[in-house]
Amino acid sequence: MKIGFDNEKYLKMQSEHIRERISKFGNKLYLEFGGKLFDDYHASRVLPGFEPDSKLRMLMQLSDQAEIVIVISAADIDKNKMRGDLGITYDTDVLRLIDAFTERGLYVGSVCITRYAGQESADLFRQRLENMGIRVFLHYSIPGYPSNTSLIVSDEGYGKNKYIETTRPLVVVTAPGPGSGKMATCLSQLYHEYKRGICAGYAKFETFPIWNIPLKHPVNLAYEAATADLNDVNMIDPFHLEAYGETTVNYNRDVEIFPVLQAMFEKIMGKCPYKSPTDMGVNMAGKCIIDDEVCCEASRQEIIRRYYKSCAAFVAGTGKEDEVRKIELLLKQAHASLEDRKVVPVSLEIERKTGGPAAALELPDGKIVHGKTSDLLGASAALLLNALKVLAGINHEHHVISPDAIRPIQELKTRYLGSRNPRLHTDETLIALSVSAASNPEARLALEQLRRLKGCQAHTSVMLSSVDILEFRRLGIELTCEPKFENQKGNPRLFGRG
Repeated sequence: MKIGFDNEKYLKMQSEHIRERISKFGNKLYLEFGGKLFDDYHASRVLPGFEPDSKLRMLMQLSDQAEIVIVISAADIDKNKMRGDLGITYDTDVLRLIDAFTERGLYVGSVCITRYAGQESADLFRQRLENMGIRVFLHYSIPGYPSNTSLIVSDEGYGKNKYIETTRPLVVVTAPGPGSGKMATCLSQLYHEYKRGICAGYAKFETFPIWNIPLKHPVNLAYEAATADLNDVNMIDPFHLEAYGETTVNYNRDVEIFPVLQAMFEKIMGKCPYKSPTDMGVNMAGKCIIDDEVCCEASRQEIIRRYYKSCAAFVAGTGKEDEVRKIELLLKQAHASLEDRKVVPVSLEIERKTGGPAAALELPDGKIVHGKTSDLLGASAALLLNALKVLAGINHEHHVISPDAIRPIQELKTRYLGSRNPRLHTDETLIALSVSAASNPEARLALEQLRRLKGCQAHTSVMLSSVDILEFRRLGIELTCEPKFENQKGNPRLFGRG
């Protein structure tokens, strides 16, 4: 894979820039951390060379100065809100984050439950955390938030929130996902700090959009595609342009809320320390792009993947047509075509020839392998076996799993477990391969290639079952699917086909 981003330079520049910001605010800074802190796979896809745990590693360089406050909304606890990428609830993710940070030597000082209104589920979660020895603080909804600044910045607003006791110069405020209340938590803390005579500061760390690359740069367009469900829109920061005559990129929510933030800062601190939303940020990612074209092409591929994902969600009834339309526009702005994803035309051609579902995968060396539906295997399972054979240098005609080993599994599925589909899913195929590896050296050799599939691109001519999707995710394969079910003929006109 070609590298377009200097990760080591990023770690050094980013930690130095945050230290500099801490020093500007009397050695106490609340840093709102947007996005994913230690598993930022979106950034690693659009900035090849960016490691998914880069932000965590950067924080580890500041571990002696930093403590972490994890924020979760009581409303999200109450409705069991899920992280779509991991398939776990927000409250479960809080526990995961605590373990991950602690294992890496980072200090988690507390958890803040926001928008608390006596929810029983929030009380139970609070009790669970306190039983684990974790301090929990409650923050409340404020009527008229965020526009009623007179009420918000008063003893009846932020003053009602519990003051989160912190001991280190850098307080990193993070959360399982958007809408958790990170910014409100930071501002509430500033209010309490200033009442105590501590001139603390606030800054924001968002990787995207990248402020110092063009508005319509594919990297920034890919961010819009990733947040199509939130209806975020990248835009020129008008406050920064007016203050400095410099064109920078921000996104609509930060630009829209900035006048309100200015008013809050003035009430809390006496004056606003920032002239623009861009001023508030500390992101150095744009200064670490070393091959712009590599990042542009990676971002175009990401927009294509996001398009297929939004189409599939719409067909499944979990997405909206507006999201599809928005990403269609982003594809055009990025000068990207679905056929730019090499595995797409291959899988569709195999389906046309065989009359059944098909799949294609691009190996690390650029070679494309495919899989088709048979009596024994589904197209995805056949694809994985074919890919492993190629990586292992095994003759395509050799069976790494004996058909005689597959048939008993089919019988178990259909005769005893009530399945109508006798073909093996990907997980069942890999289990059969691992069993075969005990007596078949070629099966063992094929099994040893699994880790080489990480980062490979795959496409299927139909939407897959949740089982197969999960298996591709576990293997680290970037999967897209045509937005149609297996028994559906042709694709909806909405998606530009058929």
